[in-house]
Amino acid sequence: MAPNSRIILTRHAQAEHNVDLDYSIHDAPLTALGKKQAASLAPQVAKLQQEVELVATSPLARTLQTTKLGWAPAVERLGIQNVVCLPQAQECNDLPCDTGSSRDVLEANPEFAGFNFSTLTPDWTSKQGFWAADPKSISNRARWVRQWLRARPEKDIVLVAHGDVLRNITAGPNGPSMYGWKNAEVRIFKFDPEYVDTEDCFLDQKGVVAVAGGYAPTSTEMDLVGGDPFKEANGKM
Repeated sequence: MAPNSRIILTRHAQAEHNVDLDYSIHDAPLTALGKKQAASLAPQVAKLQQEVELVATSPLARTLQTTKLGWAPAVERLGIQNVVCLPQAQECNDLPCDTGSSRDVLEANPEFAGFNFSTLTPDWTSKQGFWAADPKSISNRARWVRQWLRARPEKDIVLVAHGDVLRNITAGPNGPSMYGWKNAEVRIFKFDPEYVDTEDCFLDQKGVVAVAGGYAPTSTEMDLVGGDPFKEANGKM
């Protein structure tokens, strides 16, 4: 871990299952509004786009889309082939909407051309064993993600993931965070000095900085076309 590393966590933009809470949609992709939310994220964190040294993402469709659109300048600068597809950061639940697609399906999708899916094992979508949806397995997987982030040499790392798994990744000694992540929201964390060298290696809850507050799940087109939603966010961080 590089000194003073920043872990830049991002929740995906609005996906199809967020609209009517239809959890039966397999590997739910972004809605048309979600794609606009993701694309509109890039200028809100323009400085970060030039500073990040690594981009990682859950390999579900909606996080891949958010990564490609929301972190486009960083992805273009670093190379889409160098984005780390991190199946351990997939969403927690075993519902169809939170279950990813196989490597061959993703590689056949032209929208995801260039992504390196070599990290995806045949069982990554099984929701069993290490990938199971029970609290203990989820906690273990979230700890694995924190340890992976700690082991990386890069100073500033982006990870695009999902609300529930982000609450577990940002867990503390008392359990998962209760923070309600917004669509296309970015928050900066650092490792808690008290725990950085422990197995849990918790992130610092006290030092969280919200750098871009996306849109709530009930967003409408008016949020995007009315006024200047980026007026306060531009130029920060």
